[in-house]
Amino acid sequence: MKAPQDIILKPVITEKSVDNMAESKYTFKVAKDANKVEIAQAAEALFSVEVVKVNTMNCTGRAKRVGRFVGKKPDYKKAIITINPEPSNGKDGKKRKGTIEFFDGMF
Repeated sequence: MKAPQDIILKPVITEKSVDNMAESKYTFKVAKDANKVEIAQAAEALFSVEVVKVNTMNCTGRAKRVGRFVGKKPDYKKAIITINPEPSNGKDGKKRKGTIEFFDGMF
């Protein structure tokens, strides 16, 4: 099994993702071979939150030009994680938070 840090790579900060944070939806770039169950378990382990739903999408990298040479950015996978906004106790007895602290000052 992979470590949670190998599954959730980095947050995606866009206008739409910042607007979705008010609805307890957080957007991350994730490993291409990760499935929804692994992503949910990694988010619960890293951020101590209760994951309600995970939506994933495969995104193609955009084309880049440098002079006359055309290249392409790498493809990636993006996940929108919906968490329970109410702090609660988890199934294993651990305290679950209602938000992810990393994003608290953004909106």
